[in-house]
Amino acid sequence: MQSLLILITQVIQLYIWIVIIGAVLSWLIAFNVINTQNRFVYTVVDIIYRVTEPVLGPLRRILPDLGGIDISPVVLLLLLYFLQNLIWELYGSFQAAV
Repeated sequence: MQSLLILITQVIQLYIWIVIIGAVLSWLIAFNVINTQNRFVYTVVDIIYRVTEPVLGPLRRILPDLGGIDISPVVLLLLLYFLQNLIWELYGSFQAAV
């Protein structure tokens, strides 16, 4: 059981890093630091967009409009950290009961 929980938390941790990289890349693209005309950059940005958008899209619809500021990655990171901690707390209470 512990191996499964470790796998789940590692997948959550990997997704957290993908969200962080996606946010940083969006800032770099917005400030013209990197060019999306480069095929490699475009491919990386497209993959990250396809992985994160199914979760970030519904969050953007729920969150209020703050002008040009998109806080959906921050909210998603908080939710992922909460989920990760909740999994370990539930596992600890499960172990105490057994």
